[in-house]
Amino acid sequence: MTVDSARRGENLALRLGTLVRIRWLAILGQLLAVVFVHFMLGFELLFLPIMLVIAASAWLNLFLRFRYPGNVRWRGQSVTALLAYDILQLALLLYLTGGIQNPFSVLLAVPVVISAATQRARDVFPLLGLAVAAATLLVFFHQPLPWFTPEGLELPFELKGGIWVATLSAMGFTSIYTFRVADESRKLADALAATEIVLQREQHVTNLDGLATAAAHELGTPLATISLVSKEMLRELPEGSPMHEDALLLKSQTDRCREILKKISSLSSAEDENIANMSINLLMEEVATPYRDGQVKLELLQLGSRPGPVMRRNSAILYGIGNLLENAVDFANGRVVFTGLWNDERVVLMIEDDGPGFTSGLLERIGDPFITRRSTRKQETGGGLGLGLFIAKTLLERNGATLEFENKEDADGSGARVTIAWQRSDFERQE
Repeated sequence: MTVDSARRGENLALRLGTLVRIRWLAILGQLLAVVFVHFMLGFELLFLPIMLVIAASAWLNLFLRFRYPGNVRWRGQSVTALLAYDILQLALLLYLTGGIQNPFSVLLAVPVVISAATQRARDVFPLLGLAVAAATLLVFFHQPLPWFTPEGLELPFELKGGIWVATLSAMGFTSIYTFRVADESRKLADALAATEIVLQREQHVTNLDGLATAAAHELGTPLATISLVSKEMLRELPEGSPMHEDALLLKSQTDRCREILKKISSLSSAEDENIANMSINLLMEEVATPYRDGQVKLELLQLGSRPGPVMRRNSAILYGIGNLLENAVDFANGRVVFTGLWNDERVVLMIEDDGPGFTSGLLERIGDPFITRRSTRKQETGGGLGLGLFIAKTLLERNGATLEFENKEDADGSGARVTIAWQRSDFERQE
């Protein structure tokens, strides 16, 4: 799934071969249970109808196996229809073998759980309703439960009601739990994929310098040949002739191209160290520059002994800090303070705003993917903290930082505070 598909809430595509194999496993279990009860325990069963119901599932599996490739992927209504069949088939078997009294009635939850793990909520609820309806009907309508007596076993209604409640509770709890866990896993996977996309984009920009140097090297040889030919033409052609002027223009433009390529090829070697190394002062200035001309006042404070720490340029760190600073500017009422503190042991960057701060519920889950709200003020504008904050937090933590999110209450008023800290040795060792 892509990030966009997760936002739209699309179903996870399931391989048809996987669903067929699960049904074969269910058929095998049903056959073993029937054979054991009928032949080993000697209980009387409606053997022929039961075998016909099991055979119907086997026929469906064979049809799907020969009609469709095993690696075809289904989603949505197709998967829902297959799982609905499994509920109905199991319900019919339970009807023939004691109804809700049958210990295997709890298996009605299995198709619902599979749907909850892979499908949208709107596709899970119909299956859940079908399973609940089947369990409810099985309380009142069923054949006797096979037992040692010829007439079978009939439990008191109160006990059947208890089994019904337990079955529905297990069905509902496992479905909700599975849906939440699977949904969080999908969101986390998509958020990590988005993080990798950001890093890849930044890496492409970094690689342009190397590509330019390689292009300059490759173009040097043909340009040298053109220059040599133009010199030979100048010696052969009489001065003042149109061809001589053309050859002279060709040589001048060739020399100009060679000068341009020389600048490109020397850019990396001449300026690489200046570009690759960033002091903490330069890092803060580069991150803060896009937000200086807005309505929110941005103050930079740099507190620490000289010389300050110097790190290797790291696009992941720049993006992460920039995202946190952008969020602070978005939520601030009028002022954001961006502070850098360092000593011989630690490097700390602190971002403080004078906005409404973090809500208590958000502080507990901050950094999870797809959190949609930070405060009531942001709800009015339709924005929120979500994937961007998760990406920023992930990028910074991958590069050795520890982050702390809190609300501040001091002489400057209330607001939010984000603290990003490194050991100085780790900060200066960044690659």
